[in-house]
Amino acid sequence: MTKTLDRSRLESLLSSEEQLFHKSHPKSYELYKRARKSLHGGVPMLWMMRWAGSFPVFVKEAKGAHFTDVDGNSYIDFCLGDTGAMTGHSPDATVKAINDQIQKGITLMLPYEDVIWVGEELQRRFKLPYWQFALTATDANRFALRMARMITGRQKILVFNYCYHGSVDETFITMDEEGTPMSRPNNMGPQVNPLETSKVIEFNDIGALETVLSARDVAVVLAEPVMTNIGIIHPKPGYHDALREFTRKYGTYLIIDETHTICTGPGGYTAANALQPDFMTLGKPLAGGVPAAVYGFTEEVAQAFSAKLVLEDSDVGGIGGTLAGNALSIAAMKATLENVLTKEFYSTAIALQEKFTAGVESVIKEFELPWIVKQLGNRSEYWFRPTPPRNGGEAAAAVDHELDRFMHLFSLNRGILMTPFHNMALISSETTQADVDHHTKVFREAVQSLFG
Repeated sequence: MTKTLDRSRLESLLSSEEQLFHKSHPKSYELYKRARKSLHGGVPMLWMMRWAGSFPVFVKEAKGAHFTDVDGNSYIDFCLGDTGAMTGHSPDATVKAINDQIQKGITLMLPYEDVIWVGEELQRRFKLPYWQFALTATDANRFALRMARMITGRQKILVFNYCYHGSVDETFITMDEEGTPMSRPNNMGPQVNPLETSKVIEFNDIGALETVLSARDVAVVLAEPVMTNIGIIHPKPGYHDALREFTRKYGTYLIIDETHTICTGPGGYTAANALQPDFMTLGKPLAGGVPAAVYGFTEEVAQAFSAKLVLEDSDVGGIGGTLAGNALSIAAMKATLENVLTKEFYSTAIALQEKFTAGVESVIKEFELPWIVKQLGNRSEYWFRPTPPRNGGEAAAAVDHELDRFMHLFSLNRGILMTPFHNMALISSETTQADVDHHTKVFREAVQSLFG
């Protein structure tokens, strides 16, 4: 007999955790009040207003898989910058490269020899011949979308319901309960209604995939190889084969966004599963936390794009950025790829993630909870539904904001930072077995308080 959540109990427990949080973070609270006088909402980025506490924790310093806040509280960091610090905070090799490069120049709008090494390493890992640089994966995706539209002459793109590709405008499209496309709720001031730019279907629906592509008006499919940010939704057997077959059949390009799924291994999900995208995009952990992103593409794409490129207008065509490929981010990328995001890194981190996942599963089984936990490489996430969702629509229907907030705040008050707004954990090679065991203990205490 599975347990049923008592909502009034949850409300009471959440109130108690909020009081404990406020009591334990007086300096953070004072900084937050000061910040509200100069920063909108008291935070440097809008989404930080949604942290589980009634104000954000202000960090003093971070190293490896741990950080300390201004009140002296120490934390195990399973958020790791929502993949941006998946390497662990300030990895030694990356820090040394940054310090060395700072002495020699930060940005010059000219190439540096290290950029060739990075391009060659990206070729080796991801099997695409040509690469370009950006500062965020959002920009990398924007640039790849522009290229695909320019080459094909088509305007529509295809994405999956509740997909995540940063703040790319065209991806803020979803479907209602009847399957009718609509602008995603709370899509803030869209420049263009995404219904004019995009089509949307559910992930793992092979029939819908061929139907929408057969209209031959879709320039490109933008896809994570495994859906994230809405749980971890794995492709069903044969789905990627069908995705590649139908995009080729109907003259549509395929972009694989590995920004989160780089947790799979050194070459991401693409290399691990021998995918053959036309474009690949990647950001976040690539430079050990320094803003950096890349997009790669095939020989065929390179030739088709070059044939339509007017050199005199290449600087004002909507692709590029003054600071993209700057010396500092290139140096950080080289050091991170060469010394941090190695086979050894993934071997250590994935082994620990398996133990993390097993710990969560043991508690779910002990309390007979209608919950699941899914893993991809050194990333795992628990979700409040009894069976794995097949697509974004099913996952979104299971979202429980109050329960999410309670689980996050309960952990935070006991020295664990999970990824905000959902319950995702990343593990770096700096994480320890003791860190994992502490999470299992705290997770069990949270469940016990809810259902005990």
